[in-house]
This record gives sequence, structure tokens and C-alpha cells, in this order.
Amino acid sequence: MVQSKRQKYMFLLFSILPTLIVFTILTVYPLTQGLYMSFFDWSGMSAEKEFIGIDNYIKLFNDPIIRKAISNDYLLVVIKVIFIMIIATFFAVVLTQFRIKESPIYRVIFFFPNIMSVVIMGVLWMFIFNPKFGMINEGLKALGLEQWTRPWLGDQDWALPSLAVPLIWAGIGLFMLMLMGAIMNVPKSLYEAAEMDGASQWIQFWKVTVPLVWPQIKTAIIYIVITTLNGSFVLVQIMTEGGPNNATQVMGSYLYQQAFKNFNFGYGATIGVLILVLSLITVMILQFVLKRDKVEL
Repeated sequence: MVQSKRQKYMFLLFSILPTLIVFTILTVYPLTQGLYMSFFDWSGMSAEKEFIGIDNYIKLFNDPIIRKAISNDYLLVVIKVIFIMIIATFFAVVLTQFRIKESPIYRVIFFFPNIMSVVIMGVLWMFIFNPKFGMINEGLKALGLEQWTRPWLGDQDWALPSLAVPLIWAGIGLFMLMLMGAIMNVPKSLYEAAEMDGASQWIQFWKVTVPLVWPQIKTAIIYIVITTLNGSFVLVQIMTEGGPNNATQVMGSYLYQQAFKNFNFGYGATIGVLILVLSLITVMILQFVLKRDKVEL
């Protein structure tokens, strides 16, 4: 019996060991290195590092740009969660509950932005928002609304909302497909029973669909939050570089500028630690807020 247990534990150990090694090399080691570098003044170009203790963290908490970046990140989180979840859920329900012959075509169309390069997507939307020949301003002129035209990415009030548009556009397809898969697994007998009880489509959605696909909804919301806090900077860097006047600055783009443009890797690493801490805290709060009792079929 003892030998059998030992063999079982050895098998489990050797099964997870390769994954554990890869995780340590690709995740744990870079994180610890980033934390270590945050205590140094280092340009990233020389072998010399000057230990400065928590000076980078003191600088971080007194930096008005990082406060602006944090508020921009969380504003994008709120905008993306609201619009992506509403639009993705709407189309997921429509394409599964209503018999639409073109459903496979719509799936491909909605998912298409997910297979595009971020660089291509950024350049495409820069042309769309171009103040001289962009599609939006030209469309407004054609409708006789020339007074509404503006330099979208160059306007401090409109730059961040404008950036949110391609981020939402790129995120709808993935979460629509995720929710479609969950909705198609809901037994049709539940909808038939609800309909026999006189429940409208709206009531069926809230009383049947939402409770049964809540785990996928929760996963989608958390994934949107994580990717926004950690990944929005790529599009920001391509389209606005954080401008105008830091109006679209997010934590990731500010990290990039400090580390790779200003050659202040120590401070850049400090911003990276901040992103990690805020992401963990936000996900922990969401896990608690979005917790629901599991619905048994």
C-alpha cells in the first residue's frame, strides 16, 4: 500500500514537473527579476546598477502621470466590460436562440478581428479616425454634420473614448463565441418549460440563460479586465503613444516609455510591479463580487 502511494505521488510529480519548470522560467523568474530591478537605478544599457531602495516607489506614488494612467486603465476596463458583454451577449443569444441560416458567416465576421495583427488593426483605425480623410469625419460630412467632425485621436476629450472603439470591436467576437458555446449547452427543455409557464423571451434570458452561463460570463469579465490592464498599451502605443498630453496614457504605455525610451529600467520595473499588484487585487475583488451559487441541471 505504501509503495502504491509512493508510485502515485512520483507519477504526479513527474507529470507536473515539466509544466512547473516552464512556468518558473517564463513567469516566476521574470516576475522576481522585475521586483528586484525596481530597487535599482538602471538604464538597461550598462552593467552598473545603483541600489536606491524604495526611491522608485516613492517616485511612483508622487507621479501625476501614473495616476492619470491608472484612471485611464480602469476607465477602459469599465467601458470594455459594459459594451463587450452587452454586444457579445446580444449576438450570442440571437445567433443561438433564433434560427438564422447565416449564423456561421456571422461567427467568422465577428471573430475576424481576433486573427488580425494588433499593428494592422491600429493602423486601420488610425485611418478611420484620420481628421482629414478618415471614414468617420467623411461620413459626418456626408450627413451634413460637419460641426461634429474633430481630430478624434488629437482631442484630449475624445482620444480615450476613440481608442476604446477598436478595443471593443476586437473583443466582441471571442466572447460571443464563448457565450454561444455555453448557451448551446443549455437544455432546450428548460426554455420549453419556461415558455409553457408564460415566460417571455426576456424572462427566459434572465431566469434561464444567465444563471446557467454565469461561469462563462464571469470568466469573460475577468479576462477582459486582465487583458485591458496588461495589454491595452500595445494599441495605445501604436495609435497615440499616450498623447495628446497624456490623455490616453495607460500603465503599460508609460512603462514602455520609461524603460525603452527614457532608459529608466528601474522605474519601468516599478510600474510593472504596480500593474501586477493592481491586476491581482482587481481579480480577487471580482472573484468575490461575481461569485454565485452553482446552478445544478
